[in-house]
Amino acid sequence: MSHAEDHAGTRRDFLYYATAGTGAVVAGTAVWPLVNQMNASADVKAMSSIFVDVSGVELGTQLTVKWRGKPVFIRRRTQADIDLARSVPLADLRDPSAENANKPGADAEDKNRTLDEAGEWLVMMGVCTHLGCVPLGDAGDFGGWFCPCHGSHYDSAGRIRKGPAPRNLDIPVAAFTDDTTIKLG
Repeated sequence: MSHAEDHAGTRRDFLYYATAGTGAVVAGTAVWPLVNQMNASADVKAMSSIFVDVSGVELGTQLTVKWRGKPVFIRRRTQADIDLARSVPLADLRDPSAENANKPGADAEDKNRTLDEAGEWLVMMGVCTHLGCVPLGDAGDFGGWFCPCHGSHYDSAGRIRKGPAPRNLDIPVAAFTDDTTIKLG
């Protein structure tokens, strides 16, 4: 083998790598606009968080707002509701998880599902975890919500107690920004 043939192989390899690299850059440049157009638009990003004024919500009543196209129940519970929810042993619950985005991995005790330490404010997605129906408030066998479509009963903390629903009602990311405003998202 001559010295010239050895050089030809190296030049050929360089040309292959240079061509492949250029092709990858061109392909990336062509594909990026297609991927980027799938990102959320400005109006969608603006709706990712909403502020809810809860100053008019009386004890024992519920406010329903629409967030991300789904209903959210904001209930201001009475002391009787709180006591009832806190008296339920964890062993009696079908779903032992809090399903709370604010407290991942927490168990389904009432204190892990409420927005405040006292347990007065409960914020939940108003979507049944069975088939996505909207449960009725102040109904059912446990003083909470009842989904009439398939008979799921939730207690006053939104935990599944009876019926086909597999999980507790989900709790979205939420926090008080001041005494009368809750931020969802």
